[in-house]
Amino acid sequence: MATVVVTGGRGFLGSHLVQRLAESGDDVIAFDSHDHAEHGRPEGSRHVTGDVRDRDRLAEVITDGVDTVYHLAAVVGVDHYLGRPLDVIDVNVAGTRNVLDLAARVGAKVVFASTSEVYGKNPDVPWTEEAERVLGSTAADRWGYSSSKALAEHFVFAFIRQHGLRASIVRYFNLYGPRQRPAFLVSRSVHRALRGLAPVVYDQGRQTRSFTFVEDAVEATVSIGRDPAADGECFNVGSSEEVPIRHVVELIIELTGLDVDFSHLATGEQFGNAYQDMVRRVPDTGKARSVLGWSSSTGLREGLGRTIDWARANPWWLQQPDSAPD
Repeated sequence: MATVVVTGGRGFLGSHLVQRLAESGDDVIAFDSHDHAEHGRPEGSRHVTGDVRDRDRLAEVITDGVDTVYHLAAVVGVDHYLGRPLDVIDVNVAGTRNVLDLAARVGAKVVFASTSEVYGKNPDVPWTEEAERVLGSTAADRWGYSSSKALAEHFVFAFIRQHGLRASIVRYFNLYGPRQRPAFLVSRSVHRALRGLAPVVYDQGRQTRSFTFVEDAVEATVSIGRDPAADGECFNVGSSEEVPIRHVVELIIELTGLDVDFSHLATGEQFGNAYQDMVRRVPDTGKARSVLGWSSSTGLREGLGRTIDWARANPWWLQQPDSAPD
């Protein structure tokens, strides 16, 4: 049994990770600025309320005896990129520095949750972990999240090299599944469909993504935290199946049984230069397969079906606001 801390442990990915770790027998501390009691509290875990920017509060949970810190706490989502750009940078950078400082002090390993966003607009897909970063203007809030996560990655590698910290980086690609707030492509489309509303799709849904079911991502994350071969490494974690966004929304419509007219779709032009979308976002996951023996195993139809079934069984989720910008 290991003692682990999961920052952001009451959120979407964090709550699934806490559940998985607790079920495996670990002693888990979920550290989060929000309670999210509706996500449940697995036996073998406990919740501590706190902000990763508060070093003193964080030091109460990252103590001697902690084996691993899964650092998931972050400000994510397009609505937050545009509405809370300072919080995005502050939490993602300053909070990560606090986690790394404290983990190095007590000798804990860190698994840092990064993002496919770090690759930006690089057109050369699929992206390996060593792919170039291609970003837009710093005047566009769209790139604040990408830059903040990239700087946090620099912090991780610097701690590894300068202080001997055991750490790994995970770059997630378009996670979806139960409990995700309705501010992302899949969650928002399911949320709207089950309320009888037409989907919101930008640029006719021509963009392509690689959608990854949350349980697959959790299995990869746990492996990275436990396998010494992952120390000092960065991994893409995502599905290798490239799918047009329009196809995903049409599949959600099919699985929910809603009849929707796609003749009028949003263009995204109302955002101006504040938000700039990528045409393709596809990972090369060969490194995860070769080092960890991991690959995404949940097909899109199965994952969407399980997400829809969960949403129907949890009416509290359908009562949440649709928080993505129209």
